[in-house]
Amino acid sequence: MRAVARAAWIGGALLLAAAAGGAAGGEGMDAGRLREAMVREQIEARGVRDPRVLAALRAVPRERFVPPAVRAEAYDDAPLPIGEGQTISQPYIVAVMTELLRPEPGDRVLEVGTGSGYQAAVLARLVARVYSIELVPSLAGRAREVLAELGVSNVEVFVGDGYRGLPALAPFDAILLTAAPPEVPPALVEQLALGGRLVAPIGTGEQELRVLERTAAGIVSETLFPVRFVPMIRGEGDAPARPVAPADD
Repeated sequence: MRAVARAAWIGGALLLAAAAGGAAGGEGMDAGRLREAMVREQIEARGVRDPRVLAALRAVPRERFVPPAVRAEAYDDAPLPIGEGQTISQPYIVAVMTELLRPEPGDRVLEVGTGSGYQAAVLARLVARVYSIELVPSLAGRAREVLAELGVSNVEVFVGDGYRGLPALAPFDAILLTAAPPEVPPALVEQLALGGRLVAPIGTGEQELRVLERTAAGIVSETLFPVRFVPMIRGEGDAPARPVAPADD
């Protein structure tokens, strides 16, 4: 899995898939066909096998989570800008990180870096509850709005500092970071339940995907393959994260 994933990521970073071309703003695009092609050609072909993860990716309308200007590219084999200097991750990276998390139907998951809300929407189809924290209020509000429009009711979006996590709601069965800190934040490790897994891009400049698991003997860490994510930014002040309310949208 490791060698396949590494080669696939490098190729995905350098080449854009042509399958997702369409009308400006995505109008007239056959999203269902493009979504199926994305899963088959970008994800299954690179070694992702979990049938529940594949089904979630086939079900979530990725085009709803990107700005209109890039909607025709929603199913390209590449990350896309979503505003505020942030991106929606390459579909393969979303898939492989979700599979590495080993999500179970009863899990409570913390996502650090809501961004567009797409990763949270994928997780929502796999677990009982997703708590997603975003530093940028405008992104958090928009993600909450799209999730609500799609009828996703088991995701709660918070505005706050991802480095601190959500200690009042811990422990979590799984934690996933969608931005890269220099090192794994200790507060997040502390919020991981026994048997839980944390999946995160780590590093500045050169980054690597890392998986941590809390076992009875302690934390076990594994480094997988190179990745490229936006940096994880620290919040200012000591205020705890707050849920995004309709007035924040």
